[in-house]
Amino acid sequence: MSFIEQARAAKRAGIALATLNRAAKDAALHAMADALADAERGVLEANLRDVDRARASGTSDALIDRLRLNPQRIDGMVGGLRDLAQLPDPVGDVVRGWTNANGVQVRQVRVPFGVVGIIYEARPNVTADAAGICVKSGNAALLRGSSSALESNRAVVTALRAGLVASGLPADAVQLVEGGREVTEEMMAARGLVDVLIPRGGAGLINAVVEGSKVPVIETGTGNCHIFVDATADQQMALEILLNAKVQRPSVCNAAETLLVHAAIAEEFLPKALAGLAGAGVTVHGTDAVRAYSEAVVPAGPDEFDGEYLSLDIAADVVDSVSAAIDHIRAHTTGHSETIVTNDRIAANRFVAEVDAAAVLVNASSRFVDGGEFGFGAEIGISTQKLHARGPMGLAEMTSSKYVVTGDGQTRT
Repeated sequence: MSFIEQARAAKRAGIALATLNRAAKDAALHAMADALADAERGVLEANLRDVDRARASGTSDALIDRLRLNPQRIDGMVGGLRDLAQLPDPVGDVVRGWTNANGVQVRQVRVPFGVVGIIYEARPNVTADAAGICVKSGNAALLRGSSSALESNRAVVTALRAGLVASGLPADAVQLVEGGREVTEEMMAARGLVDVLIPRGGAGLINAVVEGSKVPVIETGTGNCHIFVDATADQQMALEILLNAKVQRPSVCNAAETLLVHAAIAEEFLPKALAGLAGAGVTVHGTDAVRAYSEAVVPAGPDEFDGEYLSLDIAADVVDSVSAAIDHIRAHTTGHSETIVTNDRIAANRFVAEVDAAAVLVNASSRFVDGGEFGFGAEIGISTQKLHARGPMGLAEMTSSKYVVTGDGQTRT
């Protein structure tokens, strides 16, 4: 089937999904979860082939970690689908409403987009998350995963489509888009067939979709996430937050990539922080001000404060004030998640007000910036743009709205 044929089939399936009640969609999600659980062995075998191929081609450990599935991660995918079934259905919610002086009633109501295309890299768990969120929000999903996860994605989508059929819904509500670069270009040009595109991956992928798409795009972003340890910080708390944000899962976009320490506590805090990071296997790339506290710190290159490591590496610097920390973050942030650890309420309030990011955290790990942790269920991604959706995108962010105007014969004078 060509991509255009897939898109047309998705359009038809989206029309069917848009009119379903919550009970029907929740039943479909449970059936999809059942089918994925039943297919666990086949999915793991397919994933092992992808991982072996990636390892043979020299793929980094960080990317292999993103690619790899295990029984616990499949349980998480299954659980994510079931969790979605427990969440309220956003479709039909009244965003706002009023009655005009002439008696005409106006309501703004949430409605599905229709057909959502997701273009993503090397994370087969995204396949189940994205499909589930689209089904629950009444959208058909066209899933364009990377070639590195092709066999895993095929196995997952086959199971999800079987679940849809078992629940009486069209299998084409969830489709895997395969092919070369030309298919991605078709997807980005399919205005009128695809209602919105969501890229999820590295900066190269996101920029290519944002710059090349004729279809409206919700931009997800890379995560150069900072932790600023202020002069008044509880240092044990700061150390625990730092290690959790960097080490708990370093290959994801909400992991910490840069540590900034206030000069007033650098002499006391940095030796503890550097020892803790080294003990966790983290390589610190620091300025001269940081290297003064440990010979294990490697020099930070000129561009190391501008990107994601997605590995057990972190950049580090010492700053003279809250203002300097905010200036550094403004210069280097990708607008994802930024953290301050402090006991100074004025400093915290200033940081929250002046740092421009989708999420700003006070005395908490950036690993909390996640749809599941926010109570959204599975997420479609984390948006770093400022239009429509910003931050973790759950069900409500996968809807648009329309106005319903009701009268009893009024005409405009």
